[in-house]
Amino acid sequence: MILSFIMVSVILPKVVYAQYLLTRIASPLVLMYLFKTKSMKVSSTYLYIVSACIIVLAASCKKSFLEVEPKGFVIAGTADDYGRLLTNASLLNISANPQVILGDDIIAIKSYFDAATTREQRLFRWEDEVYEAEENAPELDGLMTNIYLYNKIINEVMNAEGPEAQKKSLRAEALTGRAWTLFLLINFYGKPYNPATATHDAGFPLVNTADVSLTSFSRASVQEVYDQILGDLETAINDLPAKLSVRLRMSRPLGKALLGKVYLFMQQPEKALPLLNSAFDDLAQSAISVKLYNYNQTFATGGAFLPIATLGGPAIPTHAVNEENIFSRQFSNTYGYFVNTFVMSPAVSKLFKPGDLRLKFYSTKAYPSGNLPAGAYRRIGPLLTQVGFVLPDLYLLRAECFARNGELSKATDDLLTLRKNRMPATEAAIPADTSADKIKLLSFIMEERQREFAVQGYRWFDMRRLSVDPLLANTQSAHQLMTADGIVSASYSLKPERLVLRFPRKVMAQNPGMNNNP
Repeated sequence: MILSFIMVSVILPKVVYAQYLLTRIASPLVLMYLFKTKSMKVSSTYLYIVSACIIVLAASCKKSFLEVEPKGFVIAGTADDYGRLLTNASLLNISANPQVILGDDIIAIKSYFDAATTREQRLFRWEDEVYEAEENAPELDGLMTNIYLYNKIINEVMNAEGPEAQKKSLRAEALTGRAWTLFLLINFYGKPYNPATATHDAGFPLVNTADVSLTSFSRASVQEVYDQILGDLETAINDLPAKLSVRLRMSRPLGKALLGKVYLFMQQPEKALPLLNSAFDDLAQSAISVKLYNYNQTFATGGAFLPIATLGGPAIPTHAVNEENIFSRQFSNTYGYFVNTFVMSPAVSKLFKPGDLRLKFYSTKAYPSGNLPAGAYRRIGPLLTQVGFVLPDLYLLRAECFARNGELSKATDDLLTLRKNRMPATEAAIPADTSADKIKLLSFIMEERQREFAVQGYRWFDMRRLSVDPLLANTQSAHQLMTADGIVSASYSLKPERLVLRFPRKVMAQNPGMNNNP
């Protein structure tokens, strides 16, 4: 029963395994080692004793816990063992989903919203306090568990048995995974990157060791967090697998794509563009197929995405074989599907042309029956939203870099490549006055991002960076609560302070030395 709490394929080494198991069971926050809890304000000696007791109870009372190898599990000691740590469900399926509700591409339907959880209602209203005094934040739990695992591999794999090249590659994958996870966390809890203020804007605590006995934490600045993300990726890239062969695992094209995305979020498109170009070059050499699906074919009679299920939507491939997936990370997106609470706003649906086949993923009806406000669309599937790194995002990021760098024709080419795979060619064209004007083209790219990723959480991250964008910073975000017949029951405006989440009160009470967001 104890061992059922462990979701990794390979157990961590010896004493560290005891620490790991203890945190999986005993930590009320399930934040591994980042935030201390009152139940863990103990000496390291006591911590080891409790850990030993857990192991003994779980496996054998006849052996020292240093010798225990739980039945059915392997103590990580070889490079292959550490490699298996990178292929497990806890890394693939992340618990972070508030970005869907925080995005301004949705409205809420009052009759369903009234029955939503308190957390969901507060997120939608962009309230200061989302959680009750003793409540945990799910967007912290799983991500910090994953950072713990990445740190274990980073700090230990080079001492494991196995070929040096393999160990370097595994360490590079863990560095890339840590960077990806930290990038997500800083976009929840740190201010949007602003070159003028990043050095003193509060970011997120940086912990690079896997030690549950740590008890003192402070928030690094936004600049320091981004510096670590850059450092992890730059260190990793040359040792990552050169070819993409397994979508669940990190690769060199992913490392370059992610580094380019980070630079773009740092308002440095001139540094981002060469990396994104190189990522495309590397993807062309992939060991598995990586390409855009042509919706004109997949939704044609007998197409691969048919039939379209009432519950689940088009029959798209799962993450491991989805050819648009560069890096598999996903979350369960029940906002849509069979839940009618949050749906695409009429303002966003107006951005679609009638023949845009991306609308096949949405319905104008509530589930299982009933009406939605005119222009509102419920996302019907798939249930799992891909957020690791997908090919459409790579095209749109590069198009944005081209546009920001003044290469408008190349930006237009990338946009057309995506759009021709999403709608009939007759509707894919970009207006001439738009493709010839930098600001109009950038605005069009941002609208294209909404068309491609509506109700999938991507909009939140774009809202944040656009708030400090010197060219597109005048965007105002609002949420509307509507009745089924389209009457606006309430409207909520996003204030600048809520472009970041506040740490839960429980975390702050247990870490009095750490400052919260305003």
